[in-house]
Amino acid sequence: MQIKNQKAILDKLGIFQLNEMQEEAQLAVHSSSEVIILSPTGTGKTLAFLLPILSEINTGIPSTQAIVIAPSRELAIQLEQVAREMGTGHKVNVVYGGRAISKDKIDLATAPALVVGTPGRLADHLRRGTIDAEYISTIVFDEFDKSLEIGFEGQMSEIMQSLPAIQKKILTSATKGVDIPKFVELSNPVVIDHLAEGVQKLNLRKITSPTKDKLETLGKTINHLGGAPGIVFCNYKDSIQRVSDYLYDMGINHGCFYGGMEQKDRERALIKFRNGSHQILLATDLAARGIDVPEIKYIIHYHLPHRAEEFTHRNGRTARMHKEGTAYILYYEGDDLPDFIHIDREEFLAEAEPPKPSEWSTIFISGGRQDKISKGDIAGLFMKQGGLQKDELGNIELKQDCAFVAVHKSKAEKTVKILDDSRLKKRKVRIKIV
Repeated sequence: MQIKNQKAILDKLGIFQLNEMQEEAQLAVHSSSEVIILSPTGTGKTLAFLLPILSEINTGIPSTQAIVIAPSRELAIQLEQVAREMGTGHKVNVVYGGRAISKDKIDLATAPALVVGTPGRLADHLRRGTIDAEYISTIVFDEFDKSLEIGFEGQMSEIMQSLPAIQKKILTSATKGVDIPKFVELSNPVVIDHLAEGVQKLNLRKITSPTKDKLETLGKTINHLGGAPGIVFCNYKDSIQRVSDYLYDMGINHGCFYGGMEQKDRERALIKFRNGSHQILLATDLAARGIDVPEIKYIIHYHLPHRAEEFTHRNGRTARMHKEGTAYILYYEGDDLPDFIHIDREEFLAEAEPPKPSEWSTIFISGGRQDKISKGDIAGLFMKQGGLQKDELGNIELKQDCAFVAVHKSKAEKTVKILDDSRLKKRKVRIKIV
């Protein structure tokens, strides 16, 4: 069964047509009870399984019918966001560790058709009975290899044992050769394998550093690339702090993203990066999966990754879907280049000034979806009462209990003064610069 308004969904998502992998996966999910989707990061696996799953939801059953397990909070949040943006009319919620369980209970009080979550939090809710397992017939293990690598096998096994009505199992990965755990109990899965295609429009270039300490070379690289948005990957969070201090001294807007940060700070770093308030994100491999910012023009490997899988996932942050992108490797001649890295060519840096600061600021609003607030309501408030022109209002990101809006930096403070304590729908909201 196809979603009748699939074209409308694709139009909402800004997609002209599905790619070959998505077409194959959609057909397989509709016709098979066990499906494994193997495709490079950035090729659209999320849509490949969400379209058929949501089209098979029985609107006559007011209970949860499908769950998606994600290895990270950020990936879970992104999956929920895509499902909502599809506009199918089905209730979708996300649950993950680090978020108050009381907020989850409010969201789950009216059963969502689809629940997305991290393994530990999903297992917890099934134990508590806050997610009713009776009608859950479809389960997705998204990026299942990463969940196994992190050590979620116990929680995922518990989830499977808690679901007596499972009829359809879907597993996705961007890497090959990972053993399927026995608790999934696959018998004869249909395998959709597009890994050989690689990342189609990725350029891989080497930049040689004259010294083992590559900070100065990184600075020159960022100047050379101008103000385009990109991610700099480091292997350690201590290195991120050192690089961050250096970029602050250069006057370059950036955010940080690594394990050990508060969840709220991680989410806000991604929001500010997505809306252009930050031009650069400094990240560990935590960001190699689960964040999708289509505008990323490049990534920089400040540290060489330890494994081929990490290299693949990092590179998958750029050149997504049909867009081009470039991965730069900062390389000191004394370092050994791993066998899995094959350089297209060397890039020689032109002398350049640091990129101009971002033109955007991020504004926080203390109301969200639970208050029946829409993106249109927010745009109306900022343009009609705030006096902003269309080109002075940027990306609006709506959460369950709050929202974030990009506003041209020249108007941000004035806008906050005008709009703080305004009414949105029936709620009085606080508005401030993040």
